[in-house]
Parts: sequence; structure tokens; C-alpha cells
Amino acid sequence: MFEKSFKSNWDHPALSDYKGVTLHYRDVARRIEKLHIVFEICGLRKGDKIAICSRNQVNWGVVFLAALTYGAVPVPILHEFKPGNVHHIVNHSDSRILFVGDVMWEGLSESEMPALEAVIQINDFTILYANRQDIIDTREHLNELFGRKYPKNFRASDISYEAEDSPEELAMINYTSGTSGFSKGVMIPYRALISNILFAREVEPQVDNTSNVVSMLPTAHMYGMMFEFLFEMTVGAHVHFLTRVPSPKIIMEAFAEIKPNIIIAVPLIIEKIYKKKLQPVLNKTGIRMLLRVPVIDQKVQKKIREELIKTFGGEFKEVIIGGAAFNKEADEFFKRIGFPYTVGYGMTECAPIISYASWEEARLFSCGKAAPRMEIKIDSADPERVPGEILVRGANVMLGYYKKEEATREAFTDDGWFRTGDMGVMDADGYLYIKGRSKSMILGPSGQNIYPEEIESIINNMPYVVESLVVEEGGQLIALIYPDMEMAGADHLDNGAIEAKMEENISAVNQDLPNYCKLSGYRIFPEEFEKTPKRSIKRYLYQIN
Repeated sequence: MFEKSFKSNWDHPALSDYKGVTLHYRDVARRIEKLHIVFEICGLRKGDKIAICSRNQVNWGVVFLAALTYGAVPVPILHEFKPGNVHHIVNHSDSRILFVGDVMWEGLSESEMPALEAVIQINDFTILYANRQDIIDTREHLNELFGRKYPKNFRASDISYEAEDSPEELAMINYTSGTSGFSKGVMIPYRALISNILFAREVEPQVDNTSNVVSMLPTAHMYGMMFEFLFEMTVGAHVHFLTRVPSPKIIMEAFAEIKPNIIIAVPLIIEKIYKKKLQPVLNKTGIRMLLRVPVIDQKVQKKIREELIKTFGGEFKEVIIGGAAFNKEADEFFKRIGFPYTVGYGMTECAPIISYASWEEARLFSCGKAAPRMEIKIDSADPERVPGEILVRGANVMLGYYKKEEATREAFTDDGWFRTGDMGVMDADGYLYIKGRSKSMILGPSGQNIYPEEIESIINNMPYVVESLVVEEGGQLIALIYPDMEMAGADHLDNGAIEAKMEENISAVNQDLPNYCKLSGYRIFPEEFEKTPKRSIKRYLYQIN
């Protein structure tokens, strides 16, 4: 797929840093060939591991593709990881080369990663450390070596990525950064990468070599890597890396300029746009009254829909949301106005897609049906009404966890279904509805299953709330709340007034809850909760014993 795409899109733009450098497919192919020369000198063989740790940028894409097309196993590492985590992952994965961003390298030490043969600065491929002089010499004379290998210039016809890998062979290792706190190396085979790329081609056939995509999720995370990078490289699209923290302001600016043809997002980004741009307008008394008049309501909805589509660049077929639970109020509103969005479901262990439905077919609060080449079942006596663990199997499922045989065994049922750890129900038509993580589920006083995510969804819609966490403390439910200090400041609320608002919020939330899951209190958190790269709160950090 890569060979064909690079040859047929030789003169098309491939990778850009937003407001920075652009590489065409010919440039990417040349850099890949030069890295292959470095890999050969390092003595890398098929199946050897290459770690990559940096922010999103064009050379991240080059290195990943160079490793994959060489037959090596790329090991992307999230640049948000602490130095100790990076050292551990490099060592645990048996990586022989580490490509690293300059900021990340400041906190790292080659002495903590004794098996490495080279550490290479990803921005310009400078050798930061090498255990042999010939590796340093190779980098210094790389252009000369490249010229000797291709004396008549490197052409599209020179590209040859031998397809000798079997579907079950290990393609890459992706270390999770989940909400439960333990990072495991997910072994992803070629069949899972291919199945996910085929899925993207099947559901987004309009994405081709004329398309633009804004990459705002970490490419080291499977969701962003697959649907904002890998798939696009196989169809000749142009990927624009944001290269900075994706605040709503920067995202909107990039969308207006680039006009992407497909938008991949996590709920937090969409919810921020909803809360900051739409909620204040919708809460105005005059607008609320107009929305009760059917004819005017439809006109207002149409206008909001048009403005939203324009905000996202106006050229996309649909916005695909995934990575965490979507706010129910925002979900309902976007569905009501006919905004072209859909919510999917996936995991690193499935590279990542599990379920999806196009926006025309999507159902409210559902995350679609089983993706092509995947099966889903609910481990429950009554899967339509009683939540059970979501079990999956199919082409997208991982081989297992690297060097963790027991964890791999525990992740599968005896008859081969992968245990997602998520709880859900599935309707008669196969639409999946997620209730929450089985690990975060709280047992009520009379054995009822309480899913804190559902309560948090209500709290997060309350005035002056940015986000919340519901935890158990002494047999009672407590809400940890991070308030919207910016909005409170704009409304001249002091700490006492904020607390009074939170009291009102908790009372209002409790009116909507059954007795067994009412909140007995709250605590204000002064700062944002720590999150995984896909913007899920790291719950394990806030559990109260």
C-alpha cells in the first residue's frame, strides 16, 4: 500500500507541520531510504525494535514509516510520559534505536537504556549517542552513501518495500496509557493495521490524494496514528500536524485555513466548543423562547448547524468522535440540529476500531455497530437490558501484551474473545451502548451497579463546572469538581459564591438520580484532573481508599 501510494503520489504534498515545513511524497520516500541505510549500518534485522518519542511532526511520520517499511517494529512512545516511563518502555521493548525530540531528550539518559545502539534527534537526525563510531560516520557521510546507492538520482521506480510479512506477524508495539494506570505493550499484527486501513477506506471513500487532514491527536496513540496518519498515507492525502497543544482556538484557526475533508476528534475538544460557543447563546432567555416555536426553532437550528459546519472548515463529510464518553447533552443537541457527527468506539488493543456507524445511521448515545471484520457480544444473560462486559473478536484484535503472558491470558476468554473491560448493552439491531469501565463501576448499597461516568455526564452540564469525578468514600458517593474559574471570574463570583453554586448543582443533579446513587457531597479541585493522551481522566490517581 505504501509503495503504491508513494509512487503514484510522488509530486503530491504528504506531511506538513502547521505553519511550517511541507514534505512531498518524494521527500518522505527519500528520507525513508536514507534511514534504511542507517538501520543497515546499525545491523538492524527484521523484527528489531525502533522507539520513537517526540511531539507530532513531519519526521515522526518519516521515522515510523521507515521502521515499518524496513521490516522493523516501531515502538511509539507518548511524549507526555515521564522520563522514568520512557526509560522503562525503551528497555522493556528491547528497542535498539531511539528517535527522540530535543525537549524529551533533556530529561533522558542513555546510561538508563543500556541496550540502545543509537539515540537520534528526530528534528534533523543528529546522532545524540552511538555505541559505535561507524554509526556516527554513517550519519556524517549519509548524503554521500545515498548518492553512491542511487547514482542516477532516487526515483519513484526505485521504491521497493518487500511484502514478505505474514498477517499474524508483529507489526508494532503500542504502550497503553490507560485510566487504570498500568502501561502495557500491545502487540499489533499486520492484519490489524491492514483491517483498520481497509475500514477507513470503506467508510471514508471520499478521502483521496486531493484531501487534507488536520492531525491534532498524538500520533503515538493508536486512534490518531491510524485515522490521522497511516490511512491517509496509503491514499495519498496531505496530513497537517498541529505540532502544538490543540486548544480550541488553534484548532478552529487550522480548520478555517486547511479545510479538512475528515475530522477525527476526542469528545473534550467538541464539548469545549459546545460549552464555550453554543451554550451561552442557547441559555439566553430570548433564544430559549424562540426554540419553543416549531417553525422558528427549525430556522434557528439550521443557522446553528451552518455556523458549526463553517467553524470546522466546511469541507468535511463527518466528524468522528472517539476515545472517551461523549457528553449526553452535547450529543442530544448535535443530533437534534442534524450536525454530521458520529461516535465510534475502539481500543489500542484493536488498533483501534471496534464499532462505528456513519452519521446518517448513528443512534443517540450509541457508538455504532461492529466494524467490518469484527464481532461484538455482551457477557450478560439479557444483553439488551442488563449491562455486561463487552467482548470482541476479529481481525483487529492484538496478539497479546509484550512479555506479559499472564496478562494476555487474562485478557481473553477460553473461547478466544477479547475482554474490553468496558460494560455495555446492545440493542436488537446490533447498536452498542457503553455504560462505563468495569473497573470504575461502584457497587450500590443493595448490590446495584453504579456507573460514575453517567453521573459525571450530568454534573458536567451544570453551570460553572469544567469536569468532575464521582468516587466512593466511606460507602457514599462524592463528586470531585474542577470549577470553571474563568466563567466565575467573568461573573464576579468569589469562592463563597462558587461554593453556593456547587451546592445548587449537587441538589439539581440529585433530583435526577435514583436514591441508591445520589451524591452525599462534593469537593472542589483547584486544577484540571490529570489525563491520558486521549483526554480520559486518570481515575486511579483520585481513588479514595
